[in-house]
Amino acid sequence: MASEQLKAYLKGNCLGRSHAMKAAELEQALQISENELRRQVNRLRRKNIPICSGSEGHFYAAHAGEVVDTILNLEEMLKGLQDSMSGLRGSLERFGETAVGGDGS
Repeated sequence: MASEQLKAYLKGNCLGRSHAMKAAELEQALQISENELRRQVNRLRRKNIPICSGSEGHFYAAHAGEVVDTILNLEEMLKGLQDSMSGLRGSLERFGETAVGGDGS
């Protein structure tokens, strides 16, 4: 599925948080896999298309506040990933290794 098709579907059917659609529903409606949906959402976002998501599902932003909320959610996810990586780097001491990558070492 082309990302433009996903964009058109979301813009036409899921405009604003109140019309969000869960990933599983989108996958079924568009006949795509979970991985493909993630790839296409990422591709659209990288093209400055306001595809948002939250606990309600995915949607095409109706206003800037929805974009900001999604950015804040993504930043929280990033912090969680960074904390996980830091913990794994710390665990390397148990193997007699030193941390590599990501933190300048």
